Amino acid sequence: MVKQALVEEMIEIPRDVSVDLNESTIIVKGPKGELKRDFSHAHVSIIKENNVIKTQNYFPRKKERALVGTIASHIRNMLKGVTDGFIYKMKIVYSHFPISVEVRGKEVRIKNFTGERSHRRARIIGHTSVLMEGKDTLLIEGINIEEVAQTAANIQQSTKIRKKDIRVFMDGIYVSEKIK
Repeated sequence: MVKQALVEEMIEIPRDVSVDLNESTIIVKGPKGELKRDFSHAHVSIIKENNVIKTQNYFPRKKERALVGTIASHIRNMLKGVTDGFIYKMKIVYSHFPISVEVRGKEVRIKNFTGERSHRRARIIGHTSVLMEGKDTLLIEGINIEEVAQTAANIQQSTKIRKKDIRVFMDGIYVSEKIK
């Protein structure tokens, strides 16, 4: 197979967003906040020209070609985060024992899960906010998609049922919708 001379992805910068590029560190500022990320580990050129960010690599191997697209996706997520933000909606599901959820500081406490006396805990990552909407819905909001998704995963994993048939015991807190 013939090698490609150049692999390149272009990302357009929205009007209300400012992007600072310092070697391989990108700082994105928008109406919702500021995100900073270092891409010095990747052998990909990141160039800002006018209103466009280019990620490119000359004569890439297979992994370097994939890395160009991955870094472009990370930058797109940063741009989307500072303009719109990310919201994950989670549903609290139970059959016998009503689960109560409480947010305290940087952790979510899940009480009375399958009738257990001890509380289960899940960490909230970074600058993510967790809010109760009604009695059976959690909203997880933030500008960094990785922090929001990891917080949702922590909550879901904390209610994982072990040593029982999961087809019968479906209690837990699950991601029901990804908004924005």
